[in-house]
Amino acid sequence: MRPYELTLAAAAEAIRARTLSPVELMDSVLDRVEKTEPQLEAYVTVIAEEARRAAREAERDVVAGRPHGPLHGIPMGLKDLIDVAGVATTASSRVRADHRAEADSTVAARLTAAGAVLVGKTHTHEFAYGLTTPQTSNAWDRDRVAGGSSGGSAVAVAAGSATFTLGTDTGGSIRVPSALNGVVGLKPTYGLVPRHGVTSLSWSLDHVGPITRTVEDTALVLAALAGHDPRDPASLAAPAATYRPSTGTDLTGLRVGVPRNYYFEHVDPEVEAAVRRAIGQLENLGARLVEVEIPMTRYIQATAWGLIAPEATAYHERTLRAVPELYQADVRVLLEAGELMPAGDYLRAQRSRTLMRQAWVRMLKEADVIAAPTVPATAVKAGQSAITWSDGTTESVSDAYVRLSAPANIAGVPALSVPVGHDTNGLPIGMQLLGRPLGEPVLLRVGHAYEQTQPARRPAEV
Repeated sequence: MRPYELTLAAAAEAIRARTLSPVELMDSVLDRVEKTEPQLEAYVTVIAEEARRAAREAERDVVAGRPHGPLHGIPMGLKDLIDVAGVATTASSRVRADHRAEADSTVAARLTAAGAVLVGKTHTHEFAYGLTTPQTSNAWDRDRVAGGSSGGSAVAVAAGSATFTLGTDTGGSIRVPSALNGVVGLKPTYGLVPRHGVTSLSWSLDHVGPITRTVEDTALVLAALAGHDPRDPASLAAPAATYRPSTGTDLTGLRVGVPRNYYFEHVDPEVEAAVRRAIGQLENLGARLVEVEIPMTRYIQATAWGLIAPEATAYHERTLRAVPELYQADVRVLLEAGELMPAGDYLRAQRSRTLMRQAWVRMLKEADVIAAPTVPATAVKAGQSAITWSDGTTESVSDAYVRLSAPANIAGVPALSVPVGHDTNGLPIGMQLLGRPLGEPVLLRVGHAYEQTQPARRPAEV
C-alpha cells in the first residue's frame, strides 16, 4: 500500500513505529496532488515547499523522541475559509483574491500544535454559499458534482491528496460532499469546535469539523479540535470527552431511531436500500430499532433559509455594495435576496429554531442515535439543476442536497456521515447518524462499529 492510501490512524502508527517517516508520507501525498489536481481541482492553493519543510521538522522531532501525538506529521488540507497566517484565504472568490491571513484560526493553530502539516487550502463553493463546489469534480466521476460547500475538502480525502481535511457546515456542507465522495464527515455539536478565524456564512448555524477516510480518523482529529475558545461567542465550555471509539462492535442496548417521516421521503431507491441495509447491520450488532417522528418538518427549510439569508447578507454588506461584480452570479443573487428579507421573518426563524431545538431534545430521549440518508440522491451530473422523483415531482439540486442535512444545523446536534456503499453507477452513498448535543462519542462508537463490519475503503482511482 502506498503511503497516501493509509488512513490517518495507520499512518500515525507507522510514524510512531518508525516504519514510515513524515517526509515519505508527505512526498507521497504531494505526488498524488500533482497527479490528481488537473482532473479534480480540489485545491485553491498548494504550499508544497512549506509542507516538505514542515514534514522534515516533524521527522526530526520523531527521531529525537519528541512525538506530538497521532496527528504528528500527518498531511492535512483546510477549507479556504480557514485562516492560516501568511497563506491566502480567498473563500474561492475574486472578492478575496488578494487576502492573506495575519494570524492562525483557532482550529489551524490547534492542528499545527498537534503536529499536523498543511498541504494547502481546498476549494469551497464561493463563500460556502452553495451545495455543489463547481470548480471541483467528484472523485469517483469527473463529470459529476463534488457536493458542497466543502467539496474540495471531501475530494482531497477521497482522492488521497490529503490524509484529512477540515470543512465547514452551515446546512450540510461537510456531510453532503462527504456522502457524495465516499468519505466520513462530522458536523459537531454547535459550539464544540471554535470558529475564530473562519470566514462566516451564517454565524448562528456555522460549524467546523473534520473529513476523513474512517470514523476512527475523525475521532482523532476531533480530539485536537474540541475545546472552549473565548474568542468565539458560541464556543461551549464543555467537559473533556474521549472521542476515539473502542474496537468492539457490540451495540447491545443502544437504541437506533429510524424516522417514519421526512428522511425517507423523496429519496432515490438505491440510496434508501443502502441506508436501510446499513441500519439492519446496526441491528445485527445488537442495537434495537425504534421508530421516531421528526418534529416540525414543514418549517425546516423555511427556518434554515430565514436564518442564513439575512446573516450572510449582513456579513457581506460592505463588499456586496462596493464590488458586486466580483461575486459569482448564483451567490450574488442569494446575497441580494437577503437584503429583501423583513426583520420580522428573521425573528420568526429564530423563534422557530428555538422550538425546533427543544423538540429535537424531546425526540432524542426516545433514541440514542437516529439513522437516515445523508443526501437523498448520489452525485448529479455537473450543470444539472434539478432532480425528478419517481412521483413526477422535481426539486432543485441544492434543495434536495440540503433537505436532509439542515435539521442538524438548526437543532445544533452532532451529525456524522458514513459511507454505506455505491449505487449501480459506482457513486458513493452516505448514511447520516444524528445524536444528542455533545453526543459525539456515541455517534463515533456506532459509526466505527458499522465500519468494522465492512471492507476497508481505498482512495478513489483518479
